[in-house]
Amino acid sequence: MNVKEKDLEKERIETNVEKSNEHKSFEEEFTPTNNTKKFSISIFKILLIIIFIILLISILILFTYTLFNNNIISGVSIKGHDVSHLSKSDAKYQLEKYISENLPEEIKLKHGDFETTISIEQIEANFDIKRATNSAYEVGRQGNFLQNSFYILSTMFGKVNIEPRLTLNKEQLSKNLEDISTQLPDKVIQSSYYIENSELIITSGKEGNIVDIDETTKLIKDTISDFSKKDKTIEIAVKTEQPDEINIEKIYNEVHKEPVNAYYTKEPFSVYPSENGIDFNISIDEAKSIISSEKKEEYVIPLKILSPAITTNMIGTEAFPDLLATYSTLYAASNRNRTTNLILAANKINGTVIMPGETFSYNKVVGERTISAGYKEAPIYVQGKVVDGIGGGICQITTTLYNAVLYANLEIVQRTNHQFVPSYAPASRDATVVYGAIDFQFKNNRNYPIKLVCSVANGTANFQIFGMRQDDDCEVQINAYETGRTRTAIYSEAYKILKRDGKIISQELLCRDTYKRH
Repeated sequence: MNVKEKDLEKERIETNVEKSNEHKSFEEEFTPTNNTKKFSISIFKILLIIIFIILLISILILFTYTLFNNNIISGVSIKGHDVSHLSKSDAKYQLEKYISENLPEEIKLKHGDFETTISIEQIEANFDIKRATNSAYEVGRQGNFLQNSFYILSTMFGKVNIEPRLTLNKEQLSKNLEDISTQLPDKVIQSSYYIENSELIITSGKEGNIVDIDETTKLIKDTISDFSKKDKTIEIAVKTEQPDEINIEKIYNEVHKEPVNAYYTKEPFSVYPSENGIDFNISIDEAKSIISSEKKEEYVIPLKILSPAITTNMIGTEAFPDLLATYSTLYAASNRNRTTNLILAANKINGTVIMPGETFSYNKVVGERTISAGYKEAPIYVQGKVVDGIGGGICQITTTLYNAVLYANLEIVQRTNHQFVPSYAPASRDATVVYGAIDFQFKNNRNYPIKLVCSVANGTANFQIFGMRQDDDCEVQINAYETGRTRTAIYSEAYKILKRDGKIISQELLCRDTYKRH
């Protein structure tokens, strides 16, 4: 290599060294040192600490505010109604008003075409507002510092809704639903029975629906709770049910009873009336066989009536020591048919005992006047004319009894005057009866039982009413008189006057009557 070439090589090497030094200097200038990195990290930590401190201070402020503020925190609702920043008393007042405006007076229920209602007040439907208000107030106050802080922050971004507890009178609601079950058009029909004359009639039951009480109760509670439902009509939940099997032994135990003899006690004085007994006229096994032999809508079990040894009208006079009233009317003994009718009716009534509060019915006691009962044809009034009819004349017994009842100061329940003034009593002092249409009834309004004693003999029909005198008994005076006459009618009225120690204490209008003239 010559000198020139060496110089060129040397120059090339120096140039490369210089470039290398320049490159190194650039990297050193723009590469961060360890101190720079540490400084950046410190700034980031400081920022985090500052943010944490700000957040902590904010939480402390919120917590302190909540702790020392007696109002409900922000974002809390009860049943969808915002109660933020309200005191418990204000929240309770607003909630009561809100619920009263949205709670219906009644719930409508339907099943097909059948509709009914249940009163909200009757089933005592109530929301526990006090408990709900307390729960709303406790939001952000129940836990530790961090838990409460979390609740306070969460309610700022997400609402908290509290549903108040709904209470019902379940016993009353169940009773209402059971009653509704009996009203359903397709209700289940249980077997039943009744006594007619000397027969027990049993009717078979039928399959049907009953109210599903548990499910319907749930529907009612949901409907009451949901204020968004404006139409409070509920479709009744029902379930199919078969009727109970006919239980002959159970029916027998309910129907069967031994006869009870009448008796009385003196101290204290009381009369205990007799009662007829009832029994099957066939064995229980035979009755079961009738029921099980074939499917029928109705079954008939024969009965027998058991008579007591001592009936009420057989009790001696010691049980009815005082004669309270008596009244007599005259009849023509020569008319045998009419006399027979009077005797038959009188014998039916004779000895009848009427307990305190009990109502006497003439038609019920005497029964239907028929030939088979022994009644004869005798003159009666029909459409304003005198004709012969079965049982003619027995109204004289009614009239005689009516007047005795008046003098005993008993309560008249039903009384009707004749078409014409009868020969055996003055106007407004009579009483007529027609079986199945017109009855004579009175009530024993005294404190003790009374006994009716009736006789028909020697042209006189007489009634006596026995019982026990009371301190408040009065002397009875009956005044009856005509108030006017026309060509076709007679008008009259009667009064009952009560006296004590000779002084009038009351006067009562008994009746105003109109009679046809013969």
